[in-house]
Amino acid sequence: MEKLTKKEEELMQILWQLKKAFVKDIVAKYPDPKPHYNTISSLVRVLQEKEIVGFNVYGNTYEYFPLLKKEAYRKVYMKEIISNYFDNSFSSAVAAFVQEEQLDKDEVEELINLIKSK
Repeated sequence: MEKLTKKEEELMQILWQLKKAFVKDIVAKYPDPKPHYNTISSLVRVLQEKEIVGFNVYGNTYEYFPLLKKEAYRKVYMKEIISNYFDNSFSSAVAAFVQEEQLDKDEVEELINLIKSK
């Protein structure tokens, strides 16, 4: 699976949240200034061609839904980040978050419990 572009990721975040939507619904979820309807329509078609988005047809209206699961994309994306920025070391990635104080005490304890359960 190839990495999505920034614009594709933005659209997919909205579609994952909505679960299924018409282009007008997707446009409505964008912050101001909202992209043009035709821009989003074209982007959805690109994702459809990549088999990342599916659709149902109602007359001449299309309702779109994600074929790519957010969890599946996150897994690929995280592996790429860990490979590119942490030399394939998950512990280095977690250590970076802890050292930069991005995790609070409860999150650290949750991680410790998760690691112990494995």
